[in-house]
Amino acid sequence: MREYEIALVAQPDLDEPSLTALIEKTKGWVANSGGSITKIDLWGRRRLAYPIRKQTEGQYVFILAQLEPKATAEIERGLRFTEQVLRFAVLRTDE
Repeated sequence: MREYEIALVAQPDLDEPSLTALIEKTKGWVANSGGSITKIDLWGRRRLAYPIRKQTEGQYVFILAQLEPKATAEIERGLRFTEQVLRFAVLRTDE
């Protein structure tokens, strides 16, 4: 298992229950792939460096997780098809 950081920029107009549901959905993908969540860091609403889908702000969420390398593809696929996610990155942090 390796340490990964899953960085999400969600739509700025999501309310608290919707953002929590998005985080829970992501945690479910990690759990289904055999991984475990180490830490969840909510940065809240921040200004974007450049507009994404006509949005100038986004809600930032960082999730530290332990995953198998092949499990990242499934998590990226799930995030890619989630409408509430403006941008995401799955990065390896243990190097």
